[in-house]
Amino acid sequence: MALIAPDKTVGQLLVEDPSRSRVFQKYGIDFCCGGKLTLADACRRKGLDLAPVVAELLQPAGAGASAEPDPAKLSLSDLCDHIETAHHAWLKQELPRLSAMVRKVATVHGDLHPWTRELAATFSAFADDLEAHMQKEELVLFPVVRQLEARTMAPLPMLLSSPIAAMEHEHEEAGRALASMREVSSGFTPPEGACHTFRAMLHGLEQLEEDMHLHVHKENNVLFPRAAALAETGRPGPP
Repeated sequence: MALIAPDKTVGQLLVEDPSRSRVFQKYGIDFCCGGKLTLADACRRKGLDLAPVVAELLQPAGAGASAEPDPAKLSLSDLCDHIETAHHAWLKQELPRLSAMVRKVATVHGDLHPWTRELAATFSAFADDLEAHMQKEELVLFPVVRQLEARTMAPLPMLLSSPIAAMEHEHEEAGRALASMREVSSGFTPPEGACHTFRAMLHGLEQLEEDMHLHVHKENNVLFPRAAALAETGRPGPP
């Protein structure tokens, strides 16, 4: 594992690995206007102990997360739990973080890069819709699936057919928004001379897209078909 030299600037460290923006934001270290400070100086200005900051910067992106389970091998209730803890919880932290950066980039760089304003509008609608979508799953769809599997509710196709259709339609809309953000940003490619916040924003959006693709796969291709079969026959569909 490469060492992190305290005399490297915050900006250099972020260029090496954009995911480090999360660590900097956690500790309130300015990586945009303060990107020319060395890590040691940045920590000193914030009154931070250097060692724990370095330790977190050395962790690879996603370190500490459990190994990705095979969704087809989980019970439906466990799969609902997994989606909530692995994807919904992450999104509830990530969407506000990205929203702040998207707004800042559009405000500061919108004149030179007008597409950032289009991206900001698309992201804002996407985030609002996704938050409502997760709430409907957690309060309506997932509880019904759990009750059906626990046999505390009688099988009935109409219990799930309508909400599943609605969730799949919203997934399609989210996919179109993600594709639009990828297209308008030229594949999340930072323009020449982009500041650190600009780069961190694009990196975060690319990670969001990757997570959403996996998230939606687990629902559309595993959870929903098996849950629909359970509601219709009393037995979950095959994995």
